[in-house]
This record gives sequence, structure tokens and C-alpha cells, in this order.
Amino acid sequence: MSNAASAASGTVTISSGAGPAEAAGPTGPAGRSGGNAGEERTRETVGEFLRRVTEGDPDRIAALYAEEIDWMVAPNPVVPWIRPRRTRADVVGHWTDLAAHTVSGEGWATVDAIVVDGTEAVVTGELGGKVGATGKTFKSPFALRLTVEDGLITRHHVYEDSLAVAAACTVDSIS
Repeated sequence: MSNAASAASGTVTISSGAGPAEAAGPTGPAGRSGGNAGEERTRETVGEFLRRVTEGDPDRIAALYAEEIDWMVAPNPVVPWIRPRRTRADVVGHWTDLAAHTVSGEGWATVDAIVVDGTEAVVTGELGGKVGATGKTFKSPFALRLTVEDGLITRHHVYEDSLAVAAACTVDSIS
């Protein structure tokens, strides 16, 4: 993903494997003229998270998470990378599983807005990719809620079109 966390709004396109894209709001890199230290730390952590997702290194991404986390992605038995996660090691597993089941270079996300309030951040946009086993693509709007405490992510909740992702993971049957 990108350095999109510094943008309060606007669209930033992010491709997997690409370098960080720069985004700026109307009053400079933070997109606003003020903010308290807690919000700034949250904003910086979210920005670093998005940069590391772009780089695609599961261990570096997971290093931004607390040892135990509140992880929520709507469960779907046909999507191999979507399952319960609770620890930093599980975060490594998520990004490893996602990479193993999708086509490298075919994943992307567009960040439309990042809203920060204290330790809470919400990132909205659209994401997509291609599933290796089926060759099918998926596209979905998303909202990602992150909580940052002491510079580490303690909550990771994703809201997306899980049916679109599941459809891309499902092999068509011949009747």
C-alpha cells in the first residue's frame, strides 16, 4: 500500500509490490494543520503500516502489531487467508497466506480517506486481486478500523464484500 495515511482525504492508488505513493492534503503532508500527539502517533503508525503492506514483507508488517490483537475479518470457509487471528505470529500467517493464494503483482488498493481520532483510525477505499487457484479476480470496497496504542496496532477490523472475494476463490462446477 502507500504513504496514504498522511492524507486526510483524496484518492491514492496502491499496487502490491510498488513503492510508496505520496499523498498530501490541502495544508501539507498531514492534510490538516493541527492534531495532538496521540493522533500524530496513530497517523504515523497507520502510514507505516500502509508502506509495509506495499513492500509485502509479512514479518515487517507484523512487527507493527502488539503481541495480542483484536483481529476481525468476516469468516468465510472458502477464502483460505480469512480466519481468526489473535497474535503477532498470526498476522505473519495472514499476509503469508494472502500472498500464497493470490497472484503476485495483481493485488491493488485505492485509499479514499483516512480518519484519525486519538488512537482510532479508519481507512476506506477499494481493493482487488486475482486468486491463483481459480484465475478469478475480485474487487471490493473496504473499511479498515485500526487501534494504535503505544505505537502498535491492537485492533484490526476489516469490512469488505466477502461474497465477492469468496466468489473469486470458488472453482466453478460443471453440471
